[in-house]
Amino acid sequence: MVTYDQFTAHCQAVLARLHQACQAAGRSPASVRLLPVTKTHPVAAAEYAHRFGLTSVGENRVQEALLKRPQSPAGLRWELIGHLQSNKAKQALQAFDVLQSVDSVELAARLGRIATELGLSREVYVQVNSGNDPAKFGCDLAEAPAVLEALLPHRSLKVVGLMAIAPLSDDPAVAQRTFAELRRCRDGLETRFGVKLPELSMGMSGDLELAVAEGSTCVRVGSALYGSRPVL
Repeated sequence: MVTYDQFTAHCQAVLARLHQACQAAGRSPASVRLLPVTKTHPVAAAEYAHRFGLTSVGENRVQEALLKRPQSPAGLRWELIGHLQSNKAKQALQAFDVLQSVDSVELAARLGRIATELGLSREVYVQVNSGNDPAKFGCDLAEAPAVLEALLPHRSLKVVGLMAIAPLSDDPAVAQRTFAELRRCRDGLETRFGVKLPELSMGMSGDLELAVAEGSTCVRVGSALYGSRPVL
C-alpha cells in the first residue's frame, strides 16, 4: 500500500478534481464528500483517512469491517458499499454506521426488525441498478418505490438517499445516463412519498466529474487513493 505522504498527495489531487467538478456544475465543493474505499487494504488505510481528516471509510465486506474496525480510530464512521446478503444483516448492523446497499424489500424488512431488536439506529441508502447492468447489484428502477416503502416504517433506519454503480464502459454517456436516472428516481420518490432523500452516492475515480454534474453528494474512491488492491 502507499505511504501516508502518498495518500495525502492522492487525496489532495482527488479533492482538487472534485472542486473543479463542483465549480463546473455550479455547486459548492462542500456539497460532495469523498468516501475512501479501504477494501482489501490493511487497517492503516482507515488510519490514513482519519489522520487526513476524512470522517468515514467504505468497505465492501462485512467480515473485513468486523476485523478492522476494532483496530481503527474510534471516531471513524464505517459505511457498507458492497452487496449485503440477508443472512449477514445482523453482523452488518453491528459493524457499520451506514448501509448503502439495501436493494430488496426482504432485506429492508430484516434490517428494520433486527435493528429494532438490537436497539440500533442506522442510516441507509436504497441501492438502485439505474444502469440496468446485469453484472451489478441493486434493485430495478421500478422496484425502488417498494424498497423505500419497506424501509420507511422502521424508526431504527433513517433513509438518507440512493446509491448506484455505473456499468463498466468506455463510453462516458453510459455513466452519465446511470447517474441521471438515479437522480430522477430520487426526485420521483421524494414527490411520491413526501420525504427528503438528500444523498446520492454515485461516482468513483473514473467518472466522478460526471457524477457531480448529475448531483452526487458522495463519491467512492479506492485505488486512486491507496494504490492497486492486493490480490486475494
